[in-house]
Amino acid sequence: MYEKERGLYIAHCASGALSITGKMANRHGLIAGATGTGKTVTLQVMAETFCQAGVPCFMADMKGDLSGISQVGKMSGFIEKRLPEFGIENPEFQSCPVRFFDVFGEQGHPMRATVSQMGPQLLSRLMQLNETQDGVLNIVFRIADERGLLLIDIKDLRSMLDWVAKHNKEYTTKYGNISVQTIGAIQRALLQLESQGAEKFFGEPSFDIYDLLQTEGGKGIMSVLAADKLMLQPKLYSTFLLWLLSELYSTLPEVGDLPLPKLVFFFDEAHMLFNDTSKALLDKIEQVIRLIRSKGVGIYFITQSPTDIPENILGQLGNRVQHALRAYTPKDQKAVKTAADTFRANPSFKTDEAIMNLETGEALVSFLDEKGAPSIVERAKILFPLSQIGAVTEGQRLDIIKQSRIYGKYDTPIDRESAFEQLMAEAEQALAVQEEETKVTKETKSKEKVEKKKPGMVSKVLKAVMTAVTSTLAAVLGAWVSEKVSGKKSKSSTSAKERVVKNATSAATRTITKELTRDILGNLVK
Repeated sequence: MYEKERGLYIAHCASGALSITGKMANRHGLIAGATGTGKTVTLQVMAETFCQAGVPCFMADMKGDLSGISQVGKMSGFIEKRLPEFGIENPEFQSCPVRFFDVFGEQGHPMRATVSQMGPQLLSRLMQLNETQDGVLNIVFRIADERGLLLIDIKDLRSMLDWVAKHNKEYTTKYGNISVQTIGAIQRALLQLESQGAEKFFGEPSFDIYDLLQTEGGKGIMSVLAADKLMLQPKLYSTFLLWLLSELYSTLPEVGDLPLPKLVFFFDEAHMLFNDTSKALLDKIEQVIRLIRSKGVGIYFITQSPTDIPENILGQLGNRVQHALRAYTPKDQKAVKTAADTFRANPSFKTDEAIMNLETGEALVSFLDEKGAPSIVERAKILFPLSQIGAVTEGQRLDIIKQSRIYGKYDTPIDRESAFEQLMAEAEQALAVQEEETKVTKETKSKEKVEKKKPGMVSKVLKAVMTAVTSTLAAVLGAWVSEKVSGKKSKSSTSAKERVVKNATSAATRTITKELTRDILGNLVK
């Protein structure tokens, strides 16, 4: 509940109201506690309090419960009973302006990023690649940049991996060994990612970070991400939220400490962000969290135990709400002790004992004061939300989506020319050139073959002609000699001579025809 005299009023203790100092709200925070102790309601109270102050918020909705922040709340027996504890007589129930988002585009406006925006480091985490595969993926991104190829969606990355595998020898001396086996392993990981529905996330139009930083009627707009389905892929969920943080960090200008933050980012199930995360990426997360406050962004982690958060990051979370923890095992007892040690002690009670005895809706609270120092921990009761507790109906959700100012902005995917289309065009062009070269080669060989055959054919015909001529001359000469020896020239002898010449000529003609036919048929058969 935001009141000018109280500020960001969140809880109430024996000594009075407990509020987050506006200019310290970007120093981040933590909401912790076991399942069922009231973390979601605390998140809702904080979010609507920021909303009333004109600060937009982003939050992931794990079970659909947070969607109720879009509807006006109503009086209940539980709330009526607690009104005197908070000194409130007539609460003004109200809703918050809300935009629903969904990575899969089913329960809200789609949220997409391009493969290039995600980058090789986050993609490597998403696909759980080893060190060698991570190195090759970085090389693939570098080659794509050098060739001016846009990596927008999964098919772009897949075609780029295939192209690098075929041309790997060209880059070995420049970047090191790029084995086909490693490329194949990355392709398999990409296929698995695709089967989880990630192809709906990668693409265009990509999400505009400034759509998270808007107000409506003086209230900050609540951006609620449907995460019930997304939670089934923990890596995709945590990597997606980490990408959002990275985009905010790299896009927003430096503003220093403002009277109120520009945006508050609630990161539910925060332990997923740090599970199986490399040292290099953890260092990057720490850097983003450390520096993003100067961009006017406050990050609030929601998880079961403070031990879920790495110590270096936990030390940067100044505003804390600790709900009850259970200590059934030695590990649980250690977690309680750790949680207690993160607070500035209150001499009126033992912190570790109080943590185990907190009721639902009750918490240990410590916010930063005006100077940025943590206040003494107080045992307090969290305010009730002024908006609806519980999920909205499907019809209500659909109406809110259609009435949004960004309705239609992200709903239709755009598939412009990128690496896939460019590499396909190159492949088709190379194939056309190869087919033309093959055609020219075949024609050249055929021509040479015909040219080789021609001399052999002429030689055979000439030989046949010479043979026939020789035979004819021999026959005529024989007839002449016979005539001279006998000394007689009669009609019969003349006829005989003519027959000899005719027979010889016919024989020559048959010989030539035979050779020509044999040669032609031989060529046809071949």
